[in-house]
Amino acid sequence: MPTFSSPLFAPTVTAYWQFCFTGDVLYHNTDFTIVIRPELDVDTRVMMLRTADGRVRAALTPDLADRARLSERTTLSEPEFRQALAAGGITLNGADHVFYFESGDRDSLTDDGPDVRRLTDRDSAVFAEFESGASAEDLDAAYVELDHWAVFGAFERQRLVCAASAYPWGGPPLADLGVLTLPSFRGNGHARNVVRALSRYAYEQGYEPQYRCQVDNHASVALARALGLQLFGTWEVIAEDCPVGMEPAQG
Repeated sequence: MPTFSSPLFAPTVTAYWQFCFTGDVLYHNTDFTIVIRPELDVDTRVMMLRTADGRVRAALTPDLADRARLSERTTLSEPEFRQALAAGGITLNGADHVFYFESGDRDSLTDDGPDVRRLTDRDSAVFAEFESGASAEDLDAAYVELDHWAVFGAFERQRLVCAASAYPWGGPPLADLGVLTLPSFRGNGHARNVVRALSRYAYEQGYEPQYRCQVDNHASVALARALGLQLFGTWEVIAEDCPVGMEPAQG
C-alpha cells in the first residue's frame, strides 16, 4: 500500500493521513486503494483523499462496505467505487482542499503587520460587531469563533476587519484554521497577515497549521497560494445528512 511520505510536508502531516487510511486492504492498485476501518468516527465513516500526486485512497466502515456491496467486486476503479456508494444510498459532502506549509517554511512567518494581534474573551464586543458585518453564509463557511483554541485579528482604525481562528484537529498536533475578512476590507492583505500570525503561534505551541477550503472557493484557494501553502490533497467525507450507517442496532 502506498505511503504518504513526502519531503514537502512535515512528518506530523504525513503520519496523520497515513493513520487515517491504514486498515484492512479491500482493494489496491498503483492509483487507488480502499481500506476497511471499523473504528472510523460516525462523521467520517466514509472518506476519500486524492493527494497531489493523483493517487486516491478511500476508507470506510465494514457496514458501509457491505451496503455498497464491495466484496462482490474483483476490480474497482475510483468511478466504479463512487457508483457503488451511490447505489448503496451513500452520499459524500463537497470536497475540501487541504493545504499545509512546506517543511522549513515556519521560519518565514514574520512581518504580519502592526495592526494584527491575538484576540481573547475580552474582545467579545469587538468580535460581535465584526460578526454583525458578515453574512451568515460567510460565517458558516469560515467557521471563525472567538472561543476557539487561538484567535487573531486585524484592525483598521480600531475596527476588527479580519479574524482567523484555529482548533486542534483530532489526535495529532494539527491546528485546523479558518479566516474571514469583512467584504469591504478584502484585497488589502489582512487575511494573509492574520493567518501568518496565527500559524506562527500554532508552530510555537507545537502544532502544524492546516488550512482547508471548498474546492470551488476560489478566493480561499488564492489566499492559500498567496500564503505559500502547498496543496496536500482533496478530502471528502460522508454527507452530514446521509442516514446510511446511522440506523440504531437491532436488539
